[in-house]
Amino acid sequence: MNSPAQDDNPDPAFPAPIPQAHSVDAARQQRLHDLTQVTLLGIGIRMFIIVAELIGVACFHSASLFADAVSSLFDVAASLVLILAIWFAARPPDQDHPFGRGRAEPLAGFQLGLLLLVAGFWLGWQNLLPLGRGDGSGPLSAWAWVIPAGATLLLTGARRWILAVGIRTQSSALQAEAMHFRSDALTSLLTAVTLIIAALIPAWSSTADHLGGVLLALVMVVLGVLAMRDNLHQLLDRAPETENFERVRRSALKVPGVMDVEKLRIQHAGPDAHVNIDIEVRPEISVDESHRIAQQVRARIQTEWPFVRDVVVHVEPYYAGDH
Repeated sequence: MNSPAQDDNPDPAFPAPIPQAHSVDAARQQRLHDLTQVTLLGIGIRMFIIVAELIGVACFHSASLFADAVSSLFDVAASLVLILAIWFAARPPDQDHPFGRGRAEPLAGFQLGLLLLVAGFWLGWQNLLPLGRGDGSGPLSAWAWVIPAGATLLLTGARRWILAVGIRTQSSALQAEAMHFRSDALTSLLTAVTLIIAALIPAWSSTADHLGGVLLALVMVVLGVLAMRDNLHQLLDRAPETENFERVRRSALKVPGVMDVEKLRIQHAGPDAHVNIDIEVRPEISVDESHRIAQQVRARIQTEWPFVRDVVVHVEPYYAGDH
């Protein structure tokens, strides 16, 4: 027969963890779909422009038009790498990768920037050599500029859309891809301007054409360095934007029982964010109640910011005026 103490105070069950809301997984799947769709569309747009520019090269024998086509070819290869990185980064954590594989995205973005940098140096050298030798290829067609001008308009529209998706999904690699589209739009614009000048001044046609190629190369080098810098910040755990800290703080303070948020650390890893937060609760409540509040804080943060992969909650007692 059980004692009265045992009947009155049965052992409580350990509180079950609060499962993630369905919207969290749905948001992650939608992000993966958007990234893949945008990247594939970008490849299609670039391939269309490359074919048009190579036809232009065959017809007009333009060095700057060829440089623009080569730049786009490099970017198509980089976009294929980006798709692989996006799908690899989306895989869930496992025993070997307890924090997931999110860093595959900034790593891919860094490599895309490096590829753009190397391509810029190569194209610059290829266009400087003919200038030093004084090579000339005769006047260019007055209509050669139409192809890069059309490419500029197409790439600018695509870049705006890709950047919007990259910001919404917080993908550093996709934002680097948008930077590549901006690079392509700028290089196509420079190509168009170069070919217009070459058409207006036939005597300087070849020189203007190769100088345009050098300018395109410089743009690629600068944008490649910027893309490398932005992705390197994530790889080295630079603190994210202030707005993300405010978002997490507001989410935690919405949970009943949370009196204040003392410390907050956020680590980005591509599409994922890892949050470490110190919350303050009334000092007289039980450990069981504190644990339940911590669970609700974790669930609330992940629901309102679905790209948070993990939340570590540390509970401290709240005393007015202690900080």
